[in-house]
Amino acid sequence: MKLNKNFKNLKENYLFAEVSRRVEAYSSAFPNSDIISLGIGDVTIPLSLKAVDACKDAAIGLSTKSGFRGYGPYDGYAFLKNAVVDYYKMRGVEIHADEVFVTDGAKNGIGNFLDLFDSDNTVMIPDPVYPAYVDANILAGNKIVYVNATEENEFLAMPPKKGKADIIYLCSPNNPTGAAYNKEQLKQWVDFALENDAVILYDAAYEAYIDDKSAVRSIFEITGARDCAVEFCSFSKMAGFTGVRCGWTVIPMASPLNRMWLHRQAIKFNGTSYVVQKMAESMLRGGYEDSKKMVAAYKKNAKIITDKFDALGIKYTGGIHAPYIWFNCGVDSWEFFDYLLKKARIVCTPGSGFGKNGNGWVRLTSFNSQERTEEAIKRFEPFWKEFIDVRDKLFTAVR
Repeated sequence: MKLNKNFKNLKENYLFAEVSRRVEAYSSAFPNSDIISLGIGDVTIPLSLKAVDACKDAAIGLSTKSGFRGYGPYDGYAFLKNAVVDYYKMRGVEIHADEVFVTDGAKNGIGNFLDLFDSDNTVMIPDPVYPAYVDANILAGNKIVYVNATEENEFLAMPPKKGKADIIYLCSPNNPTGAAYNKEQLKQWVDFALENDAVILYDAAYEAYIDDKSAVRSIFEITGARDCAVEFCSFSKMAGFTGVRCGWTVIPMASPLNRMWLHRQAIKFNGTSYVVQKMAESMLRGGYEDSKKMVAAYKKNAKIITDKFDALGIKYTGGIHAPYIWFNCGVDSWEFFDYLLKKARIVCTPGSGFGKNGNGWVRLTSFNSQERTEEAIKRFEPFWKEFIDVRDKLFTAVR
């Protein structure tokens, strides 16, 4: 038996597993601590009753002769695919139902999509970045080249003047930095992909957080993108489906990847649950206002955080078009994580876990309740003032 030799190239601890391990260790040592998590990006607002009602109706339907369904279409039921088409049309983007593939989440869709490519591709990934992109390509044996996202370019990596790639990963609004590309910046990436005969794998999982009409919610708003891009979206953060699991992928019909992905799904995937797809449809139809209210609540939490950061003079990106606030702590990210947990009982996510350019930075999420977010920021202000006083003496500086 031969095992995948690329497993040995992975880091021993996945970022979020290490965060959990440290929090659990602290909780065990101090069991009465009131820890507030602004770390891992899981949602806290309960599901919309519209989604719950859709779930009930679908489940009851399955108990009847006329409503029973067995295996569903590999690419998703027409009712949800058409709802996605209408969702794009509402934003001025024309796609076809045959270009929509329902998945059990954007993360799985992006990771599994590598099945369509050979293992000797050059993959271009921004740094810092959501670590699942990197790990999936390490497992696939691809060559990874990084493009720098730093404070100087507002954490929006741009195409290199020299260099080539076969596959390009972009995430906007970005996880972890919360930064969002505008049309001019994305057009540069589309042009770069076309020049290199490359494909852009565009993660738009947080597009619902963009409410500025001048910002980009879909890469297919950009001229030329239909010739080089695939888009991945999710119900996780727009409708609270992190535990329900549903998303979609848009692949233009003209791309050979469209038929290849359908073939791949037929081989390895029996489709997302009918009940879940009915729940998802409800959040794009009658429950859409509930979805917007959920997003607005998390954006309000983000503003609570950024207003305090503005008052304290802390450098940050995000919080406007994204549920993430990425701020500069100026010291080793894991040292800051431990100190924040110890002194303020707040969980963050160390920026170094997202790449070398993330060290010295920290990610907070706005996914807790408003009450807990307000309590966290109430604790954070005296913590930060004390931290500034001891930073140069106790911590490893990052320049």
